[in-house]
Amino acid sequence: MSLSKSKKNYLAIVSHYESCLERYGDTHLGVDWPKKEDADRRYEVMLALVRPALSHGVVDLLDFGCGASHFYEYILRRGITNLRYSGLDLSTKFCALSRKKFPANNYYCVDLLDDTSALPQFEYVIMNGVFTEKQTLSFDEMFLYFKRLVKKVFLHCTRGMAFNVMSKHVDWERQDLFHVPFDLIAEFLTREVSREFVFRSDYRLYEYTTYVYK
Repeated sequence: MSLSKSKKNYLAIVSHYESCLERYGDTHLGVDWPKKEDADRRYEVMLALVRPALSHGVVDLLDFGCGASHFYEYILRRGITNLRYSGLDLSTKFCALSRKKFPANNYYCVDLLDDTSALPQFEYVIMNGVFTEKQTLSFDEMFLYFKRLVKKVFLHCTRGMAFNVMSKHVDWERQDLFHVPFDLIAEFLTREVSREFVFRSDYRLYEYTTYVYK
């Protein structure tokens, strides 16, 4: 059953990123990453989820919230050839841009909270930047969206997934960002997703990444 528009408050986040694309174009600023070097650091942390598997053959990966496919560009720059990349984005504008840039890749423009039928399974799913900004949503609204989406996405991976959120251990918090305590994430994952997870906060940004395994 489709969600009513009144419950789709997360579309405000999509609108924000589309406004960044319109203003800054196909750049790191166009997906609202302030510094390119920090964006690359995030890509490396996401890539670390699948690195052990890459030594054993071809790996299927879904870049959930792919934006302009900058993660795929990072993969190409690193010379990785045994990663079978697919992208998904809720924004039709970002999907159109990614398809134009990389027509050989599979791209899905779907709202997974509406329809799961169009999305196959992948070995790994990364969600880089999907949950770092909440924009006009309250914390409770964003946390509900986060939980519902993580549970849906986890059904579509066979080995593991990764996502990042903003840390609570900062000098100050921005009201438009999604700062989440470790304990809150751990409790949710343990109760509703998987007990097999790892927190990473070792890459010198004001956020942390969580790897969740089957």
